[in-house]
Parts: sequence; structure tokens; C-alpha cells
Amino acid sequence: MKSLIIVESPTKANTIKKFLGADTSVLSSYGHIRDLPKSTLGVDVEKDFEVKYVIPTKARKNVNLLKKEVEKADTVYVATDPDREGEAIAWHLIEVLKLNKDKYKRISFHEITKPAIEEALKNPTELNLDLADAQQARRVLDRIVGYKLSPFLWKKVMRGLSAGRVQSVAVRLIVDRENEIKNFKPEEYWSITALLEKDSKEQFEAILSKKDGKTISKMGIKTKDQGEDIKKELEGAKYSIASIERKETKRSPLPPFTTSSLQQEGSKKLRYPAKMTMSIAQALYEKGLITYHRTDSLNLSEQALQSAQSFINNKFGKNYHQLRRFKAKGRAQEAHEAIRPTNTENEPDNLKIEDKYKKLYKLIWNRFVASQMTEAIFDSIKIEVKTDNNYTLQSNGSTLKFDGFLKVYPMKFEEKTLPNLTEDEKVDLVIIKPEQHFTQPPARYTEASLIKELEENEIGRPSTYAPIISTIQARNYVEKNKERRFEPTEIGTTVNQILVEHFPQIVDIKFTANMEKELDEIAEGNENWKTILKDFYTPFNENLENKYNEVEKKKEEPILTDEVCPKCGKPLAIKTGRFGKFLACTGFPECKHTKNIEDKTKKTGIICPECNQGEITQKKTKKGKIFYGCPNWPDCNFALWDKPTGEKCPKCGALMVEKGKKIKCSNKNCK
Repeated sequence: MKSLIIVESPTKANTIKKFLGADTSVLSSYGHIRDLPKSTLGVDVEKDFEVKYVIPTKARKNVNLLKKEVEKADTVYVATDPDREGEAIAWHLIEVLKLNKDKYKRISFHEITKPAIEEALKNPTELNLDLADAQQARRVLDRIVGYKLSPFLWKKVMRGLSAGRVQSVAVRLIVDRENEIKNFKPEEYWSITALLEKDSKEQFEAILSKKDGKTISKMGIKTKDQGEDIKKELEGAKYSIASIERKETKRSPLPPFTTSSLQQEGSKKLRYPAKMTMSIAQALYEKGLITYHRTDSLNLSEQALQSAQSFINNKFGKNYHQLRRFKAKGRAQEAHEAIRPTNTENEPDNLKIEDKYKKLYKLIWNRFVASQMTEAIFDSIKIEVKTDNNYTLQSNGSTLKFDGFLKVYPMKFEEKTLPNLTEDEKVDLVIIKPEQHFTQPPARYTEASLIKELEENEIGRPSTYAPIISTIQARNYVEKNKERRFEPTEIGTTVNQILVEHFPQIVDIKFTANMEKELDEIAEGNENWKTILKDFYTPFNENLENKYNEVEKKKEEPILTDEVCPKCGKPLAIKTGRFGKFLACTGFPECKHTKNIEDKTKKTGIICPECNQGEITQKKTKKGKIFYGCPNWPDCNFALWDKPTGEKCPKCGALMVEKGKKIKCSNKNCK
């Protein structure tokens, strides 16, 4: 009996082949083999949302190969990933390859290991059409919004703009945060710290906390004068120890990773963009090193728990192990598992894999092992110091008593020792230190904090966070500043303003979150996907048609400059395009000359080595990718993808560039 297993990727196929006999072949679909057409909507909204799928040109050769192999096989196993996307791919495969129920079996697994594959083959399941419909509904919803709203933006703002159902909400979050920062008014407040001393030897700090037994709030001292008045009173006071409270405090480990928390920690600890984290996780999963990486569950299998226990007991001792089970909040699919190593014995440092893969694997491995370890224990002490004029100051100390899970998963903590003091003991004042503070505006989003915000507001799904973040940057609606935080661009702010004013539901957080719940209802078999589409489309389309008549095209008045066009001699004017401001000839459309505006903050201070005239400047491609080029283009076409350092290669004389954390020669032929 000859069997055929179809998976999505060739890497996954190669891993699975190792576990199977010669009578079973494994082929890849290379992802989706069918999709909506690129050039048209592909959805007939008048015919009950009938969907027109096409086989992309690049997939046709592989589809023909799969059809031939299907004919040779007695049984076809459709083994795509265990989620909505995977179920949709499985459905498309069954439809295109014309697999009848007697011919194919649906199997799925959460890790690519021999026991998991063998178990899946023994226990095939049915195709879950509800999951496939939920994915189909998401795809059609996004297509309708994108293909219907984008032309509106072209007509009313400028050509080339696009709108996305979930991406637009992410842009709104970033724009709203920027507005909060701009409108923020800082408030002044003061803190007062006393440096105290025991026996003219041991010193410690205590912070003012109470007056007449009442707590002084963070904003309780608002001006310098108030601070100075208190300082004078404290400088003339006598000090003694009012109370000493000693206790053990414990710090518990975090749960193993979900898709969302992995992307957040990958950003914070490794500085990996979410897209890169997901790409590496995909490779680790397909190599059989970690469990399925698209999950919102914190569940762990009994086998995984036993494996962790055995490893921890042998490696660190029984006093380091503590069995822990976790349960996710909200609508997590508990049938799935959290992200973990498939084999705990595969310690990161023993694996021979590329460095970037090893770093993420180590993060996953450490987090999982730590989740099954004991708490870290600290000896904590709180000392209250009283004055003879009714002020109270507080000093806190902490020392690590038992490291527990911190042995594997280090986390920030501060150890602070205090002198050995007793109640009613007198201490001397060394100095009073008032310090001025101002309240701070909310911070701009990083990738990690934006993902957290999307998750908390139930916007999108964990597997969509990376594409959302990539898309809004590629469209030049937002960009990262030097601190790797998101700021909206001018065009991003403009598009958001149009959508908020005229299509409030599209960028409404609660509406978008509710749509996500309705997609969940489809996945659970409680809602019909076409009914959900109709409920959304009817009011959306009616509003869109009205807005075409109501909204006037946004007119931009060009700002004339002193520069003249080198081609026709007419003045150049500043205009705004998809990728920011640029200089354009006022003789358009007869003359189509344009020129980048040199931003002084984007200049590198390095003279172009090709023309020896222009100062190399940071620029962007049409897709938003940063590069470094000569401003004298097109007369000089010198350009680099990586940031030049200004130094020259000692071997060939070409510019040196920053490549990640390394400095390398920009000449590809120089080593």
C-alpha cells in the first residue's frame, strides 16, 4: 500500500520523511495552492458572497505534480498545520486535487516528532469545515475592506494608498498615542530622600512616606518651596527606628510561551522584529525542535511535564522542581499546547544550528524549563524611621535567598542590604536630598507593547500580529525612530483622520474585537460565515457609497521653493506623496522631474565615494525599505543597503558598513 502525505513546506516534509518507511512519500504544497485573484475583488457580493478562487501561476506546476502523485497513492494524508490557516489549506487541497472521502484522511500534530507522527497516522480526523470557514470569512472580510476602501482613498487623498481592516486599527492606536504625547501637560512633583547613618559607619537611604501618620502620595509635594520647607524641618529633627518588618517573599516563574508572549520577549530580549521571530519559530517547528508556534494556549502535555521533572531533578536537584499547570485567559484553544521544546534533553548549547535560531530556541527552552521550577525566594526587610516632629521615612531591602527558576530564566531584580538595626535605635542624619520630578507622557509603542495592546484589546489573532506590523511599516503609515518606537508618518496620520471621521467602525477597537469574536463563533460552528459577511457588508457599502458623494478630495497647496527644475527651469515645489514629502516640478505633467528632500537629521556626514560631492543620506524605497544613497541621483547612483560608518576598508578602500552588530566592508568581493 502506497501512501502520500501532503504538508505545507519542504522543510516540514524533509523532517517527517525521516520517521517513515519507503512506501510513504511526503510532498509539500508550498503554502496555499489557491487564493483570491489579485486584480479583482474575487467575491460576488450580489450572489451570496460567492468566492472565486484561482490557482496562482507560481503554484500551477506544483499542483500538477501533486495531482500525478495522488493518482499513484492508495491513501492521501492531508497533514497541514493544526489551526484555521492549516485547515483552510487542507480544504483547498481536497478541492483542487479532487480528493474523495475514501481517498484521503486528515491528520494533524502539534510537534514534528516520530511518536507524534505515528500517533496522528493511527488516529486520523475529519476535515473541520468550521475552522476553514472562519479563515475564509477573515480572508473575504479583509479583501472587501481593502478593495473597497483603497479606491476611495485614491480618489479623495492620493493614488497608491490602501486600507486594511485590522491594520487600520493598529495605525489608529499609534496615532492616538502620538496625540496623547503631543497634548500631554507635565506636572511637577518632588520626592525627599534622607541619607541616614548608624554609628558614623553604615549608611542607608530612606524615602519620606508619611506626615502625622498619613501617607504622602506620589504627587503630594508639588513645588520646590514645599520641598524646601519639609527639608528644613527634617534637617532639624532627631531620628530613630520606628519598626522593622522581616519576611520571605517569593517570585514565581512565568508560564511557557504563547505566540504573543514569544513575539514580545523576542522583541525585548533579542531585538528581533515580530516577523523575524515568527519566521525563526516556523523553522524550529519544521525541524522538529519546538511544538507548534501558533498558539494562544498555556496547556502542557503530561509527557512534557514528566520530561521537565526528570531533567530538572537530574540537572539541578529535586529541590528545584515544582509541577505547574497553567490556564490561559480569554478564548484560548486549550486543545493546543504552549510553545515548548519537543525534547527537554535538547539543551540549547548542544545544538548545532545557526546563531539566530539558537537564541530563540534558548529563549523557548529556558522559559519552558523555568515554568516547572520552584519560586525564587528573597529575604525582604522594611524599616520605618520616625522623627521627633512626626515625619515617617521608609527603607526597603532585599537579598536573594534561593534562586529557584532564576537559575534558568534570569529576570531583573535589585539586591539591597541594610544595616543591622533594632527598634527605637537612634540614627543620625547625613543629608536631606529633595529631588524634582515631572510626570511623563505615555511611551510610544514598541513592537512588544503594540502586540500586547492588540492582544489586550482582542484585535486580530496572535498569528496576525507580525504581518500587521510589517504591513503598516511597508505602507509608510508608521516608522520606527532611533529608540525603535513607532511614530505615525504624515500620510499615516492623514489616512487615519479620514477613516476615523468617515468610517469610524472600521477603526473602532470594540467593533473590530467583536468581529474577532464572530469569527470565533464561525470556527466553533455557532455562526454561518456568509451571514456574518452580509451583516458587515450591507451597512459598510451603504456608508461607502454615501461618502463618495459627501467627501471632497483633499487638496494640497504646493509650497514653492527657491530651487528650479534642472530639466525645464520652472520652480520646484514641496509636495506630499505616499512616502513623505518630495520636490516636484511645477511644470507637471509636461515635466515630471522629482527630487528627494534631504532631511538634515537623515544625513550621515559621509561624502559619496563615487562623485565626491553629495553627502550620503538615509532614504526609503517605494516599499519603505531604508537604504543609504547619494543625493545627486540620477547623476550619481551610489547606494548601500547598510549604514556606512565613514571608515574605509584597509584592504580595498570601500566604505565600511554596520551589518547587524558587526562592521563589514561594503564591497561584496572583499573578505
